[in-house]
Amino acid sequence: MADTTQSGSPKRGARAFLSNNGLSLVLLAAFLVCWVGQAVSGFLHHNEEQRQHGQPEARFGEYLRSGDFLEATFENWESEFFQMGAFVILAAFLKQKGSGESKDLNGGKKEEDKDLEPQEGSPAPLHRGGLALKLYSHSLSIALFSLFIVCFGLHAVTGAAARNEEALAHGEAAITVLQYLVSSQFWFESFQNWQSEFLSVAALVLLSIWLREKGSPESKPVNAPHARTGK
Repeated sequence: MADTTQSGSPKRGARAFLSNNGLSLVLLAAFLVCWVGQAVSGFLHHNEEQRQHGQPEARFGEYLRSGDFLEATFENWESEFFQMGAFVILAAFLKQKGSGESKDLNGGKKEEDKDLEPQEGSPAPLHRGGLALKLYSHSLSIALFSLFIVCFGLHAVTGAAARNEEALAHGEAAITVLQYLVSSQFWFESFQNWQSEFLSVAALVLLSIWLREKGSPESKPVNAPHARTGK
């Protein structure tokens, strides 16, 4: 059946696509704008530091391939996927009374078992059962933690490259990825991002108890009592 507007007229083509995918498109566009902003401002800052130390300036393409830019990128992506993966799993087991980000306090095993009952249009693993269903039942956290592990590794590799680029400029010895991985610098970079991510999620969980955002699925209804838990 074709998508329709409130007036009943069908949405077609590009208009339907934009309407049905607006949230992800805007978020991805915001990501790209901010990433480009990071690249441009990082490039200008990098060359400013190069001039201050009497070093040759880099071209923009060289900067984008440098450990300096790539390390900063993967360091942040790593913390985002870690936070989201952890929240998805923790929210499956833990509850917060009154929070719109928590499961209902009265929800139990029987309610969760209903999620595994196949119906028309259900994803294929529900009809297959077995291992396929087991994996699909945890596919969101698996995907998020897989992305975290990839970015964690790339943070270590590109961070070591950035450290060695700086060492080369100062006539110091290079280090291996493993040496960088166990260094205080690597863990300082990781923990300073992780703590901010968990703080932001905790703030959302707690603020959603008392505050509302009309029309957002991340908020309880405006007229919901503070003690109501879940959406």
